[in-house]
Amino acid sequence: MIFESHAHYDDDAFDEDRQELLSSLQENGIEYVINVGASLQSTASTVELTKRYPFIYGAAGVHPSETAELNEENFTWLVKQCSQPKIVAVGEIGLDYYWKEPEEEIQKVWFARQLELARSIKKPVIIHSRDAAKDTFDIMCAHKAEEIGGVVHCFSYSAEMAQEYVKMGFYIGIGGVVTFKNGKKMKEVVEAVPLDRILLETDSPYLAPEPNRGKRNSSLNIPYIAKQIAVIKDVSYEEVVEATNANAKRLFMNTCE
Repeated sequence: MIFESHAHYDDDAFDEDRQELLSSLQENGIEYVINVGASLQSTASTVELTKRYPFIYGAAGVHPSETAELNEENFTWLVKQCSQPKIVAVGEIGLDYYWKEPEEEIQKVWFARQLELARSIKKPVIIHSRDAAKDTFDIMCAHKAEEIGGVVHCFSYSAEMAQEYVKMGFYIGIGGVVTFKNGKKMKEVVEAVPLDRILLETDSPYLAPEPNRGKRNSSLNIPYIAKQIAVIKDVSYEEVVEATNANAKRLFMNTCE
């Protein structure tokens, strides 16, 4: 079965049919889902989803674009959420220079704080990095992220950079972009990264793969991603599903079982 390593089912896009959709996932081959916090509010919503659905686990964290909301008081609250029984990672955290706010220095401070939080509680990190390749890598090196472990989600840099993260012991999250006609760089990343370092993800409700590009995404679209990886790797679809499932369990599930 498929392990969906990154989704946002707390998003407003699912308000009308969340229960119906989530209840259909397992019968459609989705074994587990990691619902990922991106703000204080979405972290709280993620915790609630993990309580309601046995197959949903969570990550608690604040996305770089939301780090202006952080202060010492609510960071203490975030630390407490990380100890919830089914919270298996700190994320998504990182740097995003595509958006100009909050300023880069604020993003860097809270990226470092959340990396150290993950280290202190011995849970992996889910990294978001957009238009910030060098600073992300430099901060991770400075904080010895190889000792923390995790995944660089929705990877968007070069195959060479992906290989550097693999050397660091990280996994690479592959989503719908690998199916796009203009997704040449992503295909090169998949070609370069060993299958035992790849995780399947959708980033739902965003980045739906072909043939559903532009529509609301869900974990039901993961087979399109896995099939494209299978073509690139010249292996069977079943091998991709089995390997990525084992990878995700190795990264996430030993923190809670």
